[in-house]
Amino acid sequence: MQAKPAKSRAGVGITLLTLVCAAVLQASDPKAVQILRNATFDQFQRWQPRRYQDAPVKIIDIDDASLKRLGQWPWPRTRLAELLTLLKQTGPKAIAFDILFAEADRTSPQAMLKLWPVSEDIRRILAQLPDHDQVLATAIKDSNVVLGFSPDNQSHADVSLPPSHARYVEIGGSSRPFLPHVGGFVAPLPLFAEAAAGNGALNFIPDADGVVRKIPLLLEHRGTIVPALAAETLRVAQQTQNFTLVSDAENGAGIGEIRIGKITVPTTANGEIWLHYTPPETQRFIPAWQILAGTVPARALQDNILLIGASAQGLMDLRFTPLGNIIPGIEIHAQALEQMLNGSHLLRPSWANALEVLVVAACGLAVGLITLNTGALASFSVFMLALVSLWLGAWQAYVGRHLLVDPMTPSVGLALVFLVASIFRHLYSERRQRWVKEAFARYISPNRVEHLIAHPEALELGGRRQICSFVFSDLADFTGLMENMDPGEAVALLNRYLDEMIAIAFMHHGTLDRIVGDAVAIMFSAPVTQADHQHRALACAIDMHRFACQYSQGLNAKGIRFGRTRIGVHTGEVIVGNFGGNTIFDYRALGDPVNTASRLEGANKYLGTSICVSEATLAGCPDIPARPIGRLRVKGKSIPLQVFEPLAAAGAGHAALHDYLTAYQLLRDQQASALDAFRKLTANYPDDTLAAFHLQRLNADKTGDLIELTGK
Repeated sequence: MQAKPAKSRAGVGITLLTLVCAAVLQASDPKAVQILRNATFDQFQRWQPRRYQDAPVKIIDIDDASLKRLGQWPWPRTRLAELLTLLKQTGPKAIAFDILFAEADRTSPQAMLKLWPVSEDIRRILAQLPDHDQVLATAIKDSNVVLGFSPDNQSHADVSLPPSHARYVEIGGSSRPFLPHVGGFVAPLPLFAEAAAGNGALNFIPDADGVVRKIPLLLEHRGTIVPALAAETLRVAQQTQNFTLVSDAENGAGIGEIRIGKITVPTTANGEIWLHYTPPETQRFIPAWQILAGTVPARALQDNILLIGASAQGLMDLRFTPLGNIIPGIEIHAQALEQMLNGSHLLRPSWANALEVLVVAACGLAVGLITLNTGALASFSVFMLALVSLWLGAWQAYVGRHLLVDPMTPSVGLALVFLVASIFRHLYSERRQRWVKEAFARYISPNRVEHLIAHPEALELGGRRQICSFVFSDLADFTGLMENMDPGEAVALLNRYLDEMIAIAFMHHGTLDRIVGDAVAIMFSAPVTQADHQHRALACAIDMHRFACQYSQGLNAKGIRFGRTRIGVHTGEVIVGNFGGNTIFDYRALGDPVNTASRLEGANKYLGTSICVSEATLAGCPDIPARPIGRLRVKGKSIPLQVFEPLAAAGAGHAALHDYLTAYQLLRDQQASALDAFRKLTANYPDDTLAAFHLQRLNADKTGDLIELTGK
């Protein structure tokens, strides 16, 4: 067969093409892939979030209870100064404000004097009161306080950055091109910024769905590196100056890690850290009102990093997380600091993309080739095994190493390979089924093939009673033809003859029962019941006769003595089905009508006819003219069978039907005048072989229409 090599070449080509497409999809990292990837990593965190460990990071929370006890926001800066003073007394490592002090306190006495209509004496008294902003600035000064400033990419104003006390060491080339760029800032008031030990950006860069999955540690503004609040707070807490950026800028790999003092933080190529969230944890929060009320012991805050921020819902500083919940922004800073202090980093390694492409290529090639060359169950099992292995590997990398390896995109790639390979295999299977069907139809009838495909339950031993019609044909003197010419040429002539004879049978939807040498047996009304099987059988016989005559005449004109075709047609009840054993089936009909049709074919040799059809068959063909031959009794039969010759097979020189029927009536009635009638017929129609047969019988003193062929 030629199908298998074609399948292999085309299948490998399609599989490799699919792999290339999957690799391009993986490497290009489009938005759709990123969405799938983020959803996968989110699910990993939901299944196993980071376990909370008591870290030296606490949130001084301006919560709803604090607002209810101490008044609505914004609080006077003197209250914040009081809060800060109390916190400093506990001995923390650093204190960071997740609050932007960009404007003057509107509750300061100096601000109120512009609004209150008071006397000059009272105005002089109030003017001597300390300014709220100055009070807070004094509390900030000479302490490890970090203030926040807000990136503002919409503003084009030339705003000076808050003073920086950090130093940046870049190893491996400049890291600035890889850092997230910000165009501008909303900075705290200068008296605050200058008093603080550090200033950091209050920035979150959520993904398109609004979920905060990563935060940058450093940013870039007009060629200057700017720290984020969490990174700057960690630097101040260690009382160090250095940020060390380790990158592979020359090869375009970006930033690999950022060292903050003694702590090394692995990052993305853009200097970001993946946040590994914990479920909500109350130990992380201390309400601000408790600090002001003095109910929190100093040892609970000593040597801690304290973050002052708001969780009150009315202040709208709420963020979406991969765990599916909403948390205040200050908690994101706290969780980032916890990760960096505990070394519990969640990392998507730089080699992850290459690994995922390799997985798609290797597993995809295996899945594609197996799908092309095995059955549906085996290929689907391999495909599912590859998916399960892929997801288990990614899950183990997450659980055991805190590595984010994406199984979703490779799964899509494998599914694409499996789908394309399955479609190709399906198309190939359909093509092969057609090929097998066509090949099978060369051995048995097409209608039998179609019936078996539609009714596979028919492939069982046994049979059923059914009335069918049969056509038997045989080629006279073919043995002599084989002796007088090259066997190869004779076989070629026979094959062309049989091919057309069988094609005629199939055209009439007959079932090929068997081919024996140059003889053909055709069955009608099995396996599919045909109400007009008698008419189909006789029409098929007439078309066969017409072709056989033309074929023989054409060869005779070339000097090749090709014999005459004789055909017998009969109808009767038989048993039709599969006979044989469990090893091999032989679909055929068994019963006396089959043998009778064969005997009628053989009787043509003695009757001088080409087609001999029984009365049982002719009864279903009222539109096909025929003339009676007589009552035929063959060997082994006690009851004679009325047989006929179709006029279409009687030849051009047959007697006129009226004249023949008149003479036949005399023969049947055993009238003495029958002899003269047939003598007259043969004289007028010398080519009428059936009339000559009857005349021969009459000359031998055999009267009546009973024809005895008991020796045949």
